Parts: sequence; structure tokens; C-alpha cells
Amino acid sequence: MRNSTRSAVDPFIVMDVMEAARQAEAAGRRIIHMEVGQPGTAAPEGARHAVTKAMEQDAMGYTVALGLPALRKRIAQLYGEWYGVDLNPERVVVTSGSSAGFLLAFTALFDAGDRVAIGAPGYPSYRQILKALSLQPIDLQTSEANRLQPVPDDFAEMDVQGLMVASPANPTGTMLDRGAMAALIEATHAKGAAFISDEIYHGVEYEAKAVTALEITDECYVINSFSKYFSMTGWRIGWMVVPQDHVRKVERLAQNMFICAPHVSQIAALGAMDSHTELQANMDVYRANRQLLIEGLPKIGFDRFAPPDGAFYVYVDVSRYTQDSRSFARDILDEAGVAVTPGLDFDPVRGGGTLRFSYARSTEDMQEGLARLGAFMRKRGFL
Repeated sequence: MRNSTRSAVDPFIVMDVMEAARQAEAAGRRIIHMEVGQPGTAAPEGARHAVTKAMEQDAMGYTVALGLPALRKRIAQLYGEWYGVDLNPERVVVTSGSSAGFLLAFTALFDAGDRVAIGAPGYPSYRQILKALSLQPIDLQTSEANRLQPVPDDFAEMDVQGLMVASPANPTGTMLDRGAMAALIEATHAKGAAFISDEIYHGVEYEAKAVTALEITDECYVINSFSKYFSMTGWRIGWMVVPQDHVRKVERLAQNMFICAPHVSQIAALGAMDSHTELQANMDVYRANRQLLIEGLPKIGFDRFAPPDGAFYVYVDVSRYTQDSRSFARDILDEAGVAVTPGLDFDPVRGGGTLRFSYARSTEDMQEGLARLGAFMRKRGFL
């Protein structure tokens, strides 16, 4: 049977690493998971309680395509609580995870062949979704001087129809301050291009609050998710904020592509939003783990990284040890029983010399992971 050229996307390498780790665990090994960007905690109790109650009273049929009005209103309220932004709930679109948000945003904003700039290193699925939609991802080779975040000079001479940024970023955890975000928005708008802000790690910050693009402009798309701060990865629930005059366009696309986000997940999300004490307890674990890795990784030879401002990753330059991060990660899994993510997932050009370490699991796991990684590095003669 014939195939489309649009389907020729690259694999999501971290998912391949997860599968290799699963196979090792099925064979009886204990694997320390430092590969996947997934909290080790369950959905908040408030979310689970809301679902239990609703399942006894509600048939859980379709919701309207834009999402439950109560959830849209509560998400709009969050922008007032976190950023002091007065957001009209009508601009909020509930989605089946941030992935559906990317699909809706790219489809609403761009035509086949359009060029969309993304920072490298960056979340690999941006590139693959753009390709699958017959769009052209343009990797911006960000610099260490800019903490691996894009700046206007990176695309000043380029013909692009859009720019996508992430702050806090995956895989680096670095953030854009208000001035840097504003400069990118201004440079993008000057080109007549669309600005998309991936804010799915908002809430997972350490020394400063992340800046939302909505503090600066309404002429942008913002994508967020309940997966990270709210610890609800498998529930596949997220949201977008779009300009008022784009709501109906996105609604029509959502009606036809998804009908609606899962009803049960919308109820869970609404219940999660007031679980502040539990969510902050999760943050206490991330803070401890972050400090553990910032202090511990350099002692075992992984000393070239920008300390993360948010998210739960450390992105390390390992180019003095390897230019094949995929094989290096496989060796670490096979020999040390620690699953880490090759940088090739995030940067096809330079990622052969980088690894991403996730610290989203328990502190005990992070301590054990560091010990195993240290033994691996000593065995290899790197220490």
C-alpha cells in the first residue's frame, strides 16, 4: 500500500529508551528512570476525588469542543493568580494534552510549506508534528551564551512564518525573562509571523516565576498542560489560549479533529487546580532533586550544563566522552541500569554529544542513579 511522505517522521527516541528500560525490568532488573519527563507522583487527590464522585453521577458523554465551561473559567482564573493577567475564559481551549494543542495551533496558523522556527535543542515532537503537517521546521542553533534559548539574531535574516519557544525549556530547563520574551515577540511580529509559547512547565520553577507571553501580548498562542506541575501525564489533558478572533477557527478544527478532550480528564483537571498543598509538596521533591544533581553530576564527570531554572531536567554536554549519545545512553542502561535520554532527540546537529537527565522521580532514586552513574564513569576510566 502507498505511503505519504508526511508520515516519514523520526522516532521519539525517549520513548524507545522507555521501551528498552521496560524490557530490562521485565527481565528482572531494577532500572532507575532518569529518561522520561514524567512526575513519579499520581494525579492530586482532589483530581481523583472529583472523578470518583462524577462517575457515580454523570454519564461522561461528549463535552462541547472548547471544553467544560467551568474548567475554562478556572484556567482563566489561574492566569490572574499566577501572573496578574485578566484573561477572558472565552479564549481558553481545552485540549487532549499539549500534543493536541500543537496540532491545532500549527493547523490554525500555517499553510503547507510554511517555515516555523524552533530552538535547538528543543522538544523533538515540535519538529515531527510540523513535518507531518507538510510544514518546514527551521532549527535555530542556540548558543550557550544565551543559555540555549533563541534570541532575535538567530532568525533575523530568515524567512519564517512562525516562531515557537518554550520557557522553561525541554531539555535544558532554562527560562526566558520578560525582556528576552518581549524581544522575541517583537521580532516575530515585525516579520508578520505567528508567535507560539509552550508553557507546559510553568509552575515547575525554582528561583523566579516563569513569564507567560500573555503578560506581553494577546497576539500569540499559548499552550499548556496538566501533565507536569499538576502531575497528570497519562490523563492527556491540556489547554491553549488564543486571540479572541481565533477562537471560532480553533473551535471548528477541534470539533472535527477531536470532538472534545476526554470528559473524565476535564473533571480531574478541575479537581486538581485547587490541590495547592499537595502540588507544592511535589515541588519540594523536585527542588531537592535539582540540588542533588547540580551538586552531584559534576563530581562524576558530568559538569558541563546550565543550571535549570525550571522543569526537571539537566542537559549535559558529554562531547568529551562521545559523539554518539544514543549508544552512550544504551551503554549506561545496559551496564549501570540507569535510563537517560540521548541528546539526538532534541538536537539532530549537536545532540550526539549531549544527554538529558530527568529528576522527576523520588529523591532516593536520584541518589541511587548518581551512585550507579559514578560507578559507570569510573569503570570507563573517565574519573
